[in-house]
Amino acid sequence: MLRCWGCGVARTWGYTGLAAVAPVSWGTTYLVTTELLPTGVPLGAAVIRVLPAGVVLLLISRRGPVGVWWWRVAVLGVLNIGAFNALLFVAAYRLPGGVAATLGAVQPLLVVGLAFVLLGERVTRWRLGWGIAGVVGVGLIVLRGAISVDMVGIAAGLAGAGSMAAGVVLTKRWGRPEGVGPVAFTGWQLTAGGLLLAPVAFLVEGLPPAPDVAALAGYAWLAIVGTAIAYVLWFQGLGRLPVTAVSFLALLSPVVAAVLGWVVLGQTLTPLQCVGFALALLAIAAAQLSPATARSLVHQVRN
Repeated sequence: MLRCWGCGVARTWGYTGLAAVAPVSWGTTYLVTTELLPTGVPLGAAVIRVLPAGVVLLLISRRGPVGVWWWRVAVLGVLNIGAFNALLFVAAYRLPGGVAATLGAVQPLLVVGLAFVLLGERVTRWRLGWGIAGVVGVGLIVLRGAISVDMVGIAAGLAGAGSMAAGVVLTKRWGRPEGVGPVAFTGWQLTAGGLLLAPVAFLVEGLPPAPDVAALAGYAWLAIVGTAIAYVLWFQGLGRLPVTAVSFLALLSPVVAAVLGWVVLGQTLTPLQCVGFALALLAIAAAQLSPATARSLVHQVRN
């Protein structure tokens, strides 16, 4: 019996680790956007990121939605993919990466509230408290010096967090059709989100400029690793793990963005930022546990 319990715990942490690949890869978006992609086309960048990845996954799975899943995929495609990626790029273009990342860090708190409304999950002080701690930790990491206030960028950052939170909770509520794997399910959403976003991007921005070698590399990274692979693992995790626990993994995105700024761009890390790192990572880890499990672990460590 103990062996089976241990296998279950290992399997849970395995799915958690795989799901964490998604926000880790999303944390590279700020660096890639500012250093490699052309400026002024956030919606076009979002389309180039998601639509080709969705088509490739559809070709791999060779399976499409049926019945009610046509409109459900359209809704999830907008919330999880189309609207979220568009708002993410708008925030990334208009705000310093630190401000955009901090706004995105409110997502776990929004998921806690929406999970209560749509899934009937009780709002616990444990996850609510760690959600607040996560926002504070991210703020300590990325907010430095004077803050540039761009109301459009701030609105986009908050709306993007809300869109993803709603999409995550609805994904958990509806699940996946029987017999449909995460590759097909991800392909549906990426394609739907990309197709709905493409005409909007064309009307607002026109055709994106011809990419140079650096932009091609940036788009390839975002489409293959940061979208196709990341979203398959993300939706697989959502199907296997508690939705509120998975949502806290999104805090890894700003943490990775800050680390890349330090390693790649030569930005310095202050002692206060190190405290923020520790707090954010502690919030992510603690949110994966129940209070009883956490107390048990603390008791074992003390003894």
